[in-house]
Amino acid sequence: MTKLFAENILLSHGEHSQWHQNKTLVIEDGVISDIIDGQLDGAEIATGPVIPGMVNCHSHAFQRGFAGFSEQGSEGNDSFWTWRNIMYQFLDAISSEQAQVIATQLYIEMLKAGYTRVAEFHYLHHQHDGDNYPQLSMMAKAIFSAANESGIGLTMLPVLYRFSGFGPLPANAGQKRFINDVEQFNQLVSECFALTEHHKNANVGIAPHSLRAVDKPSLQAAVSHVRGLDSKAPIHIHISEQQKEVNDSIAHYGKRPVQWLLDNMQLDQHWCLIHATHIDDSELQGIIDSGAVAGICPTTEANLGDGIFPTTEFMAKGGQVAIGSDSHISVSAIEELRLLEYAQRLVRQQRAILADNTTASVGQYLWHHTTKAGAMSTNSNCGELAIGKQADLLVLDESRNRLFANANKHLLDSMIFASQDNPIQDVMVNGQWQIKNGQHQQQAAIADAFAKVLQDLGNNR
Repeated sequence: MTKLFAENILLSHGEHSQWHQNKTLVIEDGVISDIIDGQLDGAEIATGPVIPGMVNCHSHAFQRGFAGFSEQGSEGNDSFWTWRNIMYQFLDAISSEQAQVIATQLYIEMLKAGYTRVAEFHYLHHQHDGDNYPQLSMMAKAIFSAANESGIGLTMLPVLYRFSGFGPLPANAGQKRFINDVEQFNQLVSECFALTEHHKNANVGIAPHSLRAVDKPSLQAAVSHVRGLDSKAPIHIHISEQQKEVNDSIAHYGKRPVQWLLDNMQLDQHWCLIHATHIDDSELQGIIDSGAVAGICPTTEANLGDGIFPTTEFMAKGGQVAIGSDSHISVSAIEELRLLEYAQRLVRQQRAILADNTTASVGQYLWHHTTKAGAMSTNSNCGELAIGKQADLLVLDESRNRLFANANKHLLDSMIFASQDNPIQDVMVNGQWQIKNGQHQQQAAIADAFAKVLQDLGNNR
């Protein structure tokens, strides 16, 4: 049993959260079993305000090693599609050992930045030439091991990737490490479920890569298989990220991508539509009616020039939004939320948009909403501080908070919009401290190994 006393803590109250004073969390087997008024004997004392940890709903771990390699420009002709070609060249050289080092470095960075769980959209499955490893789940095991070593919670999402485009078009050379037929993919998924028996704080879903990379029969078969193993297994999919994808879907199916998905699959709250940037009003309402979560990755979407999701309209109608760091051009939950709000301000030429009548603080509203939606999208028992929820929490640095507007009604606004330094001091995941005083026990050794991997991969480009 662990007891943690907080002078100031953000507790969940259904659809909203409220600050409370002088509470002790009683934690058993990683879960909050009770919340007691006052300080219990023997309780550890949190040195600053306590808030829930954030869920990262969308990660391609290997792309952390690629960050910075694609900003050279192409005489005004650079796009998502040219970026993708450079990315394919980079990942062609990554070994399973290097993938584990990259993921461990990334996950430590995530923890320090306030993420306590990550949904890993994992599609680097095979050897450099596309042949299978001796064990189909070898690359997946590298991700599980990285999560274990770092201490972050993991929702593993093996990616089904079959085609290079609508048609279907055959996979290209840059995609050879991704490709599985449905039978082999379902075997991989089953192997990942078996891996969770040996890894704490992990679950498994699937990620059909996109409608351009799967067809209807393979999508239905993969969903049927994973939901047979877990009826609430998370299902994440890239969709409507680029206007070209929308145009190609209309040409092939006669429908926009999200509309096709709504018409052909039974979406629920554990589906997460990644990006969904280019949607119309009917698709927006359809996502809300289905209960599915929109997984928005503002820094990556800005970096790739994707566009801006209609967050204001979506949330005003009851839509659920989770955040992810995707390509890891930034690994900061705070920066994702800042850009989420700022993009809406630029589009609407207004201020303080993403809030409601109950919670006037944009920062508090967004933190509460996205932590809960992230938990929903990963089918994980986290995202809020309440009895029965997993003890995934952050302790903020009181010495930094005092330099900004720090009354409770302003605290998370200052954290997201005013603080330039990382204000997160301690991070607990599943009842265990993974970050103390801003440090991870393995960070120096992993950083050295990661720097060596970058050097080796850079020399191979």
